[in-house]
Amino acid sequence: MIVVVSQARTKDGEEHALAYIELNQRFGRFFRAHPGFRGRRLVRGVEDRQHFTHLRFFDSVESYEECTKADGYVAHTELMYEHLEPYDSYPREYLEIVLDEPDPRRP
Repeated sequence: MIVVVSQARTKDGEEHALAYIELNQRFGRFFRAHPGFRGRRLVRGVEDRQHFTHLRFFDSVESYEECTKADGYVAHTELMYEHLEPYDSYPREYLEIVLDEPDPRRP
C-alpha cells in the first residue's frame, strides 16, 4: 500500500479553510468508486490553521494515477485551488507504508 501526500495552505480567512474542507468532502467521490482506493485523511494544523495535509491511501501509485484521470477530477481540484494561496505547482509525494499499527481501541 502507498500513501499520496500533498500539502496546501488556504488563503487568509476561516471561510477559505471551511470551503476547502467542504470541497474535499465532495472530492471523495473520485476516490470511493476506484477499486485501488483504501482510505484518506485530511488533517489541519493546530497552530497554523491555514495549513492542510491530505493523505490518500491506494494499492499502488498506478492505481492512484488512474483515479486522477477520472472525468471531472481536474475541474474539481481547480475549484479547491480558488481557496488556496498561489503555488508554482501543487506537488505530491508518494510514500510506501512500512508500518501500519491500528488503534487498539477501535474494533
